[in-house]
Amino acid sequence: MTHVHQLTFGPFSENTYLISDDEGNALVIDPGMYYPEENARMFEYLSAQHLKPTRLFLTHAHLDHVFGVNWFHAHYDLTPEIHPLENIVYGSAQSVANQYGLKMDSLVPAQVDLAAGHEIVFANSVFFVLFAPGHSPGSVCFYNENEKYVIGGDVLFQGSIGRTDLPGGDYATLITSIKSQLLTLPDDVVVYSGHGPITTIGQEKLSNPFLQD
Repeated sequence: MTHVHQLTFGPFSENTYLISDDEGNALVIDPGMYYPEENARMFEYLSAQHLKPTRLFLTHAHLDHVFGVNWFHAHYDLTPEIHPLENIVYGSAQSVANQYGLKMDSLVPAQVDLAAGHEIVFANSVFFVLFAPGHSPGSVCFYNENEKYVIGGDVLFQGSIGRTDLPGGDYATLITSIKSQLLTLPDDVVVYSGHGPITTIGQEKLSNPFLQD
């Protein structure tokens, strides 16, 4: 049994996720802490929940999803794991931050090993890596089939979809990704998105204006 912890950080209100087991081991997905007080808040949360981060994954590498990468590397010796096609985005995060007027150090090197069909075994559960480009060229989602939830990054939101006007984005590709990778999942699968509230596959099939044919 896993437990999903959602914390919201940074100037873009990004959702960071911790997936924990009953022993307190935790996967970190998309750490978005930007301000020093947010680093402190993360440390306090981990301590209060008795969590020990063991691996670090990125759904994609836009700057708001990687602000906290170096902190987790420094404090827990974690290396971010990304899809190969996302490496160029990861490498440009610092320069993009500068364009937004945000201070950001260069990121530690990533482990480029996530691919479609890759399985992450954790807490007697398996997370399947779903390749879902369109918002970003190497976007992935992490699907826990047994417990019926998916950590979706910025692919699908409640009532909306990820933006496609950033470098490497493509609207048609994103719609194809959503319909082939996410809408094929059972209706009761919970979607934990990179921004905003949680939703379900069934709710988005029914009411998301971008997905009505």
